[in-house]
Parts: sequence; structure tokens; C-alpha cells
Amino acid sequence: MVDDGRRKFDVQCRRCPRLSAFLDGVRAEHPDYHARPVPAFGDVAPSLLIVGLAPGMHGANRTGRPFTGDYAGILLYETLHALGLASQPESLAANDPLVLKGCRITNAVKCLPPANKPLGGEVRNCNTYLEAELDSLDEDSVVLALGRIAHDAVVRAQGERLGAWRFAHGALHALPSGLRLVDSYHCSRYNTQTRRLTAAMFEAVVREAAGLAGLVDAGNER
Repeated sequence: MVDDGRRKFDVQCRRCPRLSAFLDGVRAEHPDYHARPVPAFGDVAPSLLIVGLAPGMHGANRTGRPFTGDYAGILLYETLHALGLASQPESLAANDPLVLKGCRITNAVKCLPPANKPLGGEVRNCNTYLEAELDSLDEDSVVLALGRIAHDAVVRAQGERLGAWRFAHGALHALPSGLRLVDSYHCSRYNTQTRRLTAAMFEAVVREAAGLAGLVDAGNER
């Protein structure tokens, strides 16, 4: 177990030299951007934790809130609102009145990576933060992983072997800790424009995860 000091989220974290140097450059170019590690957002006692990949350059990296200000967040927040899990259908800024109900959103990697591609060591460095987030959940809570990297980060944070828990869209994994892990393709522009992930597919998997978490009932919003 990593000591609590390394598990507590730190907006000034500089564990990853490549990411820290990259963000220094982004802040110099865009002084009005958050351009630091992005904290989780949502219900402080969630039964559903949604785990994405990393902040986007002009999205969370700019606004300081996960999935806020870029394309991927459009489908995510519209879907959460349709299911009664968000107070409004869009997330515009970190200080807007949006409230999430029963769910919380975080990322496997808290910092913007160059070309949106974190290195394996960077994912592992950030895994202690995710480990703490997972440990804070009730043991029967649900985790929705958006993409394989997020899935693998959750499995690793649970101390499990990656090979024993394979990513597949729509898959449900009952982890030994009691947490239930649901997989989805990431709601990125690429995945939606190529139709690898449709809005209907995404709503179905989010509805499944929310249902397992007790946030929606019999296909209806809470």
C-alpha cells in the first residue's frame, strides 16, 4: 500500500517529468488555462465512479473539470442528464451550476499528455490517486471505465492482473473487492464519428452501470 501522502490528490503534482514540462509549456502559451492536474468532479459519496483517460487540451486541461469544454464531454453529460444523473445537459465551466447525482467523474491520468497519449509509467504514477478514489467507494459500488487504458488502470489500482480482466465494450466484471467494473468504448470524437460508439450504445452501457449502482430503476431515470 502506498503511503497516504502519495495517494491524496495534489494539483501541484510533478511526479511525471515529461507531463510536468509539457504543462509548463502549455501554461506559458495559454496563461488562462488550468494546465495542471485535474481533480475529480461530482457527488462526494458516489455509487458510480466514471473513469476516463486524461484531460483534453482545450477541454478539462483548459477548464479544470473532467470532460468539460471538449467534444467527449458533450455525449457524456447529455447521457447523464437523460438518465437523471446530471442537473443540466452540458458542462460549460468549472464554476457553472452543474450538479451530478450519485456519480463522480475522474481520469486515469490527471494531467494532459502530449498527443493525448500517456506513457505506461505515467499511468502507473497516477494510479495511486485512482487507488485512493476506488478505496473511498462502498464495496458494492460500480465503476464505469471509458476505454481500455481506463479499464487497465482500474484493474491495476485494485491489485489485480490485467490478463485476468479483459476490456470489452459492455462487459461486466465482478472484482474481488466487491466493486463491479463496466467497460465502454471512450466517448471520443473519433469513436463516435467512426460509429464505433453510437449515442444509443453509450446510453445503454451508462444505463446498465447506473442501474447496477441503484441510480436508475427498471430502465427509467431516477
